[in-house]
Amino acid sequence: MIIERNITPYVVFSEDPVLTGLQKITANKERIVFCVDGHGILEGSLSDGDFRRWIVANPTADLETSCVEVANRLARSAPFGAPPAQIREHLAPGVSHLPLVDERGHLVAVAVDKQEELRIGRHTVGKDHPVFVLAEIGNNHNGSVDLAKQLVDLAKESGADAVKFQLRDMDALYRNDAADSTALSHGEDLGAQYTLDLLTKYSLSVEQMTEVFDHCRDVDIDVLCTPWDAPSVQALVDYGVPAMKIASADLTNHGLLRDAGSRGVPLILSTGMSREEEIRESAQLLQGLGTPFAMLQCQSTYPAPFKDVNLAYMDRLAEIGQCAVGYSGHERGWHVPVAAVARGAMIVEKHFTVDRAMEGNDHRVSLLPDEFAQMVRQIRDVEDAIGRKAPREVSQGEMMNRINLAKSLVAARPLSVGESVRVDDVAVKSPGRGLQPNALDQLVGRTLRRDVPAGDFFYPGDLADTVSAGRQYRFRRPWGVPVRYHDMAAMTKDCTPDFLEFHFSYKDLEMNPADLFDRRLPMGFTTHLPDLFSGDFLVDLASRDEEHWARSIAEVQRTVDTTRQLSQWFTQDDDPLMVVTMGGFTKDRHIEPEARAEKYERIGQALKHLDLSGVHMVAQTLPPYPWLMGGQQYHNLFLDPQDTAEFSRAYDVPLCLDVSHTKLATNFLGTSFAEAVEILAPLSEHLHVVDATGVDGEGVQVGEGEVDFAVLAEQVDRLCPDAWFIPEIWMGHVNGGEGFWTALDRLEAWF
Repeated sequence: MIIERNITPYVVFSEDPVLTGLQKITANKERIVFCVDGHGILEGSLSDGDFRRWIVANPTADLETSCVEVANRLARSAPFGAPPAQIREHLAPGVSHLPLVDERGHLVAVAVDKQEELRIGRHTVGKDHPVFVLAEIGNNHNGSVDLAKQLVDLAKESGADAVKFQLRDMDALYRNDAADSTALSHGEDLGAQYTLDLLTKYSLSVEQMTEVFDHCRDVDIDVLCTPWDAPSVQALVDYGVPAMKIASADLTNHGLLRDAGSRGVPLILSTGMSREEEIRESAQLLQGLGTPFAMLQCQSTYPAPFKDVNLAYMDRLAEIGQCAVGYSGHERGWHVPVAAVARGAMIVEKHFTVDRAMEGNDHRVSLLPDEFAQMVRQIRDVEDAIGRKAPREVSQGEMMNRINLAKSLVAARPLSVGESVRVDDVAVKSPGRGLQPNALDQLVGRTLRRDVPAGDFFYPGDLADTVSAGRQYRFRRPWGVPVRYHDMAAMTKDCTPDFLEFHFSYKDLEMNPADLFDRRLPMGFTTHLPDLFSGDFLVDLASRDEEHWARSIAEVQRTVDTTRQLSQWFTQDDDPLMVVTMGGFTKDRHIEPEARAEKYERIGQALKHLDLSGVHMVAQTLPPYPWLMGGQQYHNLFLDPQDTAEFSRAYDVPLCLDVSHTKLATNFLGTSFAEAVEILAPLSEHLHVVDATGVDGEGVQVGEGEVDFAVLAEQVDRLCPDAWFIPEIWMGHVNGGEGFWTALDRLEAWF
């Protein structure tokens, strides 16, 4: 059970229209909201079932009817702070959400009955949530508060979601006098004497542990703790830890389980050293208490042999506990926890130290900070790789490779409008820009609605009954379309853009514009630096490799020179604008934010070597995961709106605001896209307008991704009203520019 204290997604005011309630139900995906009056007092619940029953009884009802009139005014509730067992008693069959109210009836929290999920601090633990990575510091502080704080700091830097300690009251825990270490271990076996000696020397008091917990709060990391006895449970509850961990050694300690399980916080149970019947008993005990809990597969030997780890047992734990499961590892290395994630672990716990040679069993099976950080990175990679059970879709990177490597249906001879396509009229050739070969049966017999030259591709549009084409558009700012030399005539056949944007390939730079034009075109133009040069070369003006840096400058200069030459073939008076991807990419992972400044300075140095006379250069905003040379890489610069704006002002380089790139960047950074536009648009002289999804879905058709174009249009009208724009839809140029015309048709409503 989760006690959700952020009640905003669940609350509507009683007098709000029922339409508002339905919107909230849709947004929170929980199928219920709760109605409160202006003072926050609970007045009823409104579920989608309540709405359906009401609309059936009142088919002509107005959706402006207040929520409270539709709501269930007799909704159950429970006192806030009640133990889980009492809360469960208030849940009716089939009801998973229960409002929790204070003594005056104010809605304070919502209990959500999800056995397979836990809420620990700021983290939700369960299926479809990020793996909860726990750095077990335990007693590896060796009795030093300062070392404990250092370990906390290092764990946070290493990517841990939370740290965990252990708390013991030696008098309550052991059968002899804790004040006398000799008496404490008197008569014990050698192993127990060794353990008791270490605990006597290295345990922290409640006061010392409180100081460490306060430090965790100060550095913003959640802290858990294992209580070994009743006084420690009380101390942890008094402090307010978000969850407690029960050690393997206490899984059969039903008294401790009852005590900890009745305190209203989730428990995580390690199952090492226990037989299955003992695990079942403990799970049943906590289920009876209504305590939210998770169980970890654990092999309690230090270090544990790989043959004994038995990750497959997590499946049985999930069946036994009907709960979230994970893995607590004592083996050497970190590859087993990564494998556990692939096997379904929702929690991973691994011991953490600064020196494996320090005294104590746990140090020997602990990870050092850099090792722990590598484990976390690999866990996150595996999480991404696992994905979800859903119909397979072709990824953005695969689509690019499909274009280059797959085959298409092409015309085997010249075909004219009105002809019916025969099997002999079609050949299968690379690349894969057009219809895939499996569409042959759909194509044969179709009557063509356009001329298809020999060797040209057939496109999905050839299977449709209408032909998409350009027209004369009306926008509040100059608009253009991306072109290559070979298709600029076709792209301007049915419409007259204000400008063309030449997206050069490196081969285009070897061509003489005088051989391509026979007259000046009555429009403007812009250009775009090639994304790739011969020899798999990517321009990187931030490179520290002198040879790479020098060639990058030379290739940018060559593109500037070509842009300058094109000016004579267009009627625009102003210097043409040239969009440049300036570099700062890496191949393995993103660099730390503090390392970006030096790279921006390196670009600034490169700019001094360029002759930009007659050309106006702009720096393009960039995505976090660009698709380059058939795979994914990492951009680091022109990603964060703040340092992008700082570079633009410091070096007097205006921006090309690429909407897709910046939306992906803010998704990656976890920041607001609208706020990014507020920062970047005033510095932008050019716009690439296109949609986006997730962190790497770029080039998405307008209106089919996550960008709110109504909000974006208002912002750019206000912040950069003179900026030109193009629709930069991925593969928008195929089939006569179909993707561009679709985008422009849609953008007319906003721009």
